[in-house]
Amino acid sequence: MLVTGASGFLGGHVVRDLQIHGVEVFAAGRRAAALDALVDAEHRLVGDLASLARTDLTVDAVIHCAALSTPWGPWRAFVEANIEGTAQVVEFARRNRVRRIVHVSSPSVYAAPRDRLAIREEDVDTGNRLNGYIRSKIAAEALLQDARRAGAFSELVIVRPRGLIGTGDPSLVPRLIEVHRRVGIPLFDGGQNLIDVTAVENVATALRLALDAGDPAGGVYNISNDDPRQFRDLVTTLLELVGETPRMRPMNRRVAWALATALEGVFRVIPGRPEPPLTRYTLSTIAYSQTLDLTRAKAELGYEPLVTLDDALVRAAADQRAHA
Repeated sequence: MLVTGASGFLGGHVVRDLQIHGVEVFAAGRRAAALDALVDAEHRLVGDLASLARTDLTVDAVIHCAALSTPWGPWRAFVEANIEGTAQVVEFARRNRVRRIVHVSSPSVYAAPRDRLAIREEDVDTGNRLNGYIRSKIAAEALLQDARRAGAFSELVIVRPRGLIGTGDPSLVPRLIEVHRRVGIPLFDGGQNLIDVTAVENVATALRLALDAGDPAGGVYNISNDDPRQFRDLVTTLLELVGETPRMRPMNRRVAWALATALEGVFRVIPGRPEPPLTRYTLSTIAYSQTLDLTRAKAELGYEPLVTLDDALVRAAADQRAHA
């Protein structure tokens, strides 16, 4: 198997999981040092996805983890990383007659300023333009579906994992701690809104299962820990495990949404377009309930979370303390 984005958070865990289960893995990524820690020189492909597209390599399947994942950034950057990058993976698959692509998409495609419970895979607004990341992930999924139907490769499975946490997390938990230390955690409606997150090890398991299971004609699967928690409880537990005294800042949803909209407008015209301190996408994930229906993943992939959410929180907190 080939794993793209193997030098990243999820990709590294996927490579290790496959190795544990006896799979021969080729690891592709930009950071040579991170790849060296995973595979030997014969199984290491250092470079971008454009160079991968020109590579001759016999593999049965590709797990495509590489992506630009951030709530803010120029549209061109998302196009290059998530749309054109996916097209380059398709070209690699066509060139090398790869049987299956397992694509890591995102439940961000469901994001909206309202409560949404037990979201099913088809509950997507393909016109969602909340941010560039969402638009690019929707476009990448469509590109892959079209490429499979056109015969570039024969099998496709798409996985949408929610809120990854664990050892090596460069984004979710560090961002949360940074906001907490700077201004405190924004709290809406008392923090009773339900949040789904996922241990990164469980996502790696789901991707391994998707190599041989699932609907090969473009099946799409939600993945989470299947253990929704109230936002306040989840954040409080995590902060206490890290060693922080939780500070909450009650906020009004409408006021916060208006503020985020105004900030995005201002920060778009600032040279360099830095990320605003608050975005509408961030609000859609922390101010409203959003949980995923896993019926399809359990029935068709045979997916069950192996690492509990409590264990995942402990591991994530320990990792943050170690790198404080």
